This record gives sequence, structure tokens and C-alpha cells, in this order.
Amino acid sequence: MKIGIFTTLYSDYSLEESLKLFKSYGIQMVEIGCGGFPGNAHADPEKLLNDKKAFDEFTGLIKEYDMPISALSCHSNPVHPDKKTAEKADKTIKNTILLAEKLGLHQINTFSGCPGDCETSKYPNWVTCPWPDDFQKILDYQWNDVLIPYWKKTVEFAKEHGVDKIAFELHPGFCVYNTDTMLKIREAVGPELGANLDPSHLIWQGMDIVAVIRALSDCIFHFHAKDTKLDKFNIARTGVLSTKPYTDVLSRPWVFRSVGYGNDESFWKDIVSNLRLVGYDYVLSIEHEDGLTSREEGLSKAVDMLKRCVMDEQPPEPWWI
Repeated sequence: MKIGIFTTLYSDYSLEESLKLFKSYGIQMVEIGCGGFPGNAHADPEKLLNDKKAFDEFTGLIKEYDMPISALSCHSNPVHPDKKTAEKADKTIKNTILLAEKLGLHQINTFSGCPGDCETSKYPNWVTCPWPDDFQKILDYQWNDVLIPYWKKTVEFAKEHGVDKIAFELHPGFCVYNTDTMLKIREAVGPELGANLDPSHLIWQGMDIVAVIRALSDCIFHFHAKDTKLDKFNIARTGVLSTKPYTDVLSRPWVFRSVGYGNDESFWKDIVSNLRLVGYDYVLSIEHEDGLTSREEGLSKAVDMLKRCVMDEQPPEPWWI
């Protein structure tokens, strides 16, 4: 298993400056944003697809620093009810797929997206409860009229271009946000859809990450190393749902933290061990969004923790046989 990083943390650095820094930390792989919410500071698909010199420089740096790409990420909402927003997101996803093909990669990361509640909606509508019955009608429209048809078409496009793994980050606010919704869309569309498993979004929803890993098993395509700290006092007062800004750390029921600052080392060792048990042996991609540390401190502490959690890359030896 490799330690990686989502490079958007250093979007204000050039790609080479970023790779040089990551190398100094002992990071082994990079997840690179190609548009959408992560931006495209390190990889603009339109430019790299049409400018041979820029493409050669990009691939040259990846090779020079021996930093393989774990995935191209284009987190966005391609089923947004605003047509222009949806079209822009769809274009970003398709360009990312085309760039992955050109790079010889077979995987991209994104969000499932979330439609509105009807064809004339202006904004996404994330349904979180089954009643009143209006919510069931919204879910039926979102999944059967919009979400499943969109991803069926997009998966076909991806397969035509050699991309057979589209990893959804299970994220509240989007239709695929937990174990059941991930398995639901995978069953409806196909095995090309899987999870970019990020524990931070699941912890505050009350999920046991080991249970999630075992339930998702072979549909875990990628992994984000990010922690969450639950504030038992604020949760006791207001519950886990909150629209307070992430910067209001003192008042929120939970906040994102660097690996090891939301949950202890044994928690993360259990995660790594169970990932190995289900056959995942790819990357732990650090995504730093800790509001209590600088990015340098948060990154270094996350790398140190993960180095203690990752086991030897050699296959286990059953000494008792």
C-alpha cells in the first residue's frame, strides 16, 4: 500500500514544486485535480489533450520525480438541475476520462452528483428522510430519471476510452453518500462504479469504517486519508447536522482533522488491516482539510501516522504452515 496525496493542497505551487516537496516527505503517489471543485492547477485536461509540449512536460515531471498518478479527480455535479452547471461538470468529467486514456490510466475520482427535485428545479435537493411521501417522489425522480441514466451513458463513454473505474467519494449533499447508496448505484449501473472511500464523511454520520470496508469490499477503488473529530459536547446539544462554516471549529459538532487527530493510531491501523483483508492494496491519498494546523504541519503528521500504519508491501507469510 502506498502513501499518496491529493495535490490540490498545494494548488498555489507549480507541479514541479509540489512534486519536489512531496518527495521530501516520502510520499509515493499523487492524486491530481482536473477541474470541478478541486480545480485544475496541476493538470488542465483541455491543455494537456491539445498541447503536446505541455503534455510531455507534465509526464516528464511525473517520471522524473517517480510519483505515479493514483487517479485523476474531477469532483463535480454533472446532474445539477442548472443545465449550464451540469454541462460544465459533464465536460470536465469527459475531458478527465480522455486525459486518463492518454496517460494510460484506468481510473478517475468524482462525486455522484445530486439533481434537483424536478425538471424545473434551480438547485440540488439532498433527501435525508423517507417521510412525508414527497421525499420518496423526489428520490424516484432523482435516481430513475436522472442519476442512473446519466451514469450509464458516462460509464459507456469511459469504457470506450479505457477507463473502467469511476470512484465516487461518498459525500453528504450528493446522492451517493453512504454504503447503501454506493451499492445501489453500482447494482443499477455496473461494476465500473466504485468508492473513493473517505472515512471523514462517514465518521460523523455514525458509521463504523471497518464495517463499511467489509461491506464495500471489492468496490473500493481509491482511499482518502482524512480524519474527523467528533465534539461530544456540541453533538449532545445540537446533533451532527450542521451548516456552520468549517472555520467555526469551536461551535461545530464535528470537524475535519489530520490523520490521527480525530481517531487514534489503532483506529487507523484497523482501517489499513481491513483494507488489506478485502484485497485493497493501492493508495492512501492524504486530503488535508484540518482547520487547526498549517498545511505543512498537518501533512507531515499525517504522513508520519500513515507510515506507522502501512504494513510491509510483501505478501503475508503463513509461518504456521
